[in-house]
Amino acid sequence: MLTISLTLAELQGFLLVFLRTGAFLLAIPFWNGAGLPVLFRVGFALAASLLLAPRLGPGALPFAADVLRLGVAAAGEVMVGLLAGVAIRVIFEAVQLAGELAGYQMGLAIAEVLDPTTEDQVPLLGQFLSLVATLVFLATHGHHALIRTLTESFTILPPNGFHAEAATIDRLARLTAEVFGNGLRAAAPVVVALVLATVAFGVVARTVPQMNIFVVSLPLNIALGLVLLGLTLPHLVGYLAELFAGAPRHMLQLLR
Repeated sequence: MLTISLTLAELQGFLLVFLRTGAFLLAIPFWNGAGLPVLFRVGFALAASLLLAPRLGPGALPFAADVLRLGVAAAGEVMVGLLAGVAIRVIFEAVQLAGELAGYQMGLAIAEVLDPTTEDQVPLLGQFLSLVATLVFLATHGHHALIRTLTESFTILPPNGFHAEAATIDRLARLTAEVFGNGLRAAAPVVVALVLATVAFGVVARTVPQMNIFVVSLPLNIALGLVLLGLTLPHLVGYLAELFAGAPRHMLQLLR
């Protein structure tokens, strides 16, 4: 008969590891979708915590003598897990923003599809670029980097070691602001070309007022946008690979 003997400190330490791991997985965009059953996500977090908890060693597992201290430590671990997952989430949000900007300029802003992960209506191009970003993330072994980063987070910041600092908040604010910068860079070729095309259509409308420029420009904008998107897709893939490669570094900087 198999018997497992755990002290109260080890049980509390495992709880803190589970909370950080679960919050980290919850912050990843493609992990918290409605397509994955809750039981599977909880079970995966438990299995990962069982593998991570013994690596900490007995001295790294804190012991809270009262419920208040344990509650504060649990809230801190949830914050650490969410902070570690923000660095990868902002990349997917930037890709979604790039798709919305390009679709708006092409005239496809009203075309929306159902996102199976969030069950929300999202722009067509935004969903397409999000799928491309997911494929690039998996092709560049980003999921392996996430596992390594989660493991290193317990070395950099042991359980019950979270302390809110001004530098962390400032770094988080700058990382969030990068969503707009990265989204603009990803959509820049298509958006700039379509803006120039709109200016050209405006000149044509002034010189040839008899032409119904709206009927002519709408299909041309869509065709031009799709052609440019296809031509710039290899460069977009390389740009996304660079962002995913730097995501673990941003995660660890936040924790430090």
